[in-house]
Amino acid sequence: MIRQSNSNSLILVIHEIYGINQHIKSFCELLSKQGFDVTCPHLLEREIPFEYSHEEAAYRHFMEHAGFDRAAQKIKDLLLDVKDEYEKIYIIGFSIGATVAWLCSEGDCVDGIVGYYGSRIRDYLELTPQCPIMLFFPQEEQSFNVDELLLALEKKKIKVHKFKGKHGFSDPYSSRYDAESEQEAFSKAMDFLLHID
Repeated sequence: MIRQSNSNSLILVIHEIYGINQHIKSFCELLSKQGFDVTCPHLLEREIPFEYSHEEAAYRHFMEHAGFDRAAQKIKDLLLDVKDEYEKIYIIGFSIGATVAWLCSEGDCVDGIVGYYGSRIRDYLELTPQCPIMLFFPQEEQSFNVDELLLALEKKKIKVHKFKGKHGFSDPYSSRYDAESEQEAFSKAMDFLLHID
């Protein structure tokens, strides 16, 4: 899925475990309206996205059919394919997509990364990103201590922000949606990307 606005900047969106659902499509449309070319590759080997009520099945499917390493390699290959077509290439990832984006941060094809609730980044803290990164987290996560992860990331000079709400706060189609946090995060993301040298 690519939206051509004849921009010299591309944003590569990396979806969550659910696939390219209405949230991701709407988000890509929003980015396109900001004047970016946008692409969102399918990481799952299925066209139909998972329903939110099938979270466990969606996560299992992602791990069995893609996994973090294969998904990151797919994104890296795509970056190599498009790097000569754009002056700037950014990645915005959601959840597992944010972790995949983090795994792509050591290369030289990416000019900036924004990650929403990339909880598994905590498993890859040994990486040294080669581009500016801004990460968004909710106040709390079920599986780990958000503040501990933020401290570790701040030591690496990563820009981090914590928003009220839960994992998924930026998804208007989710029961965890928080409009105020979503708007503030999007504003920070755009400001961040537009001011990267």
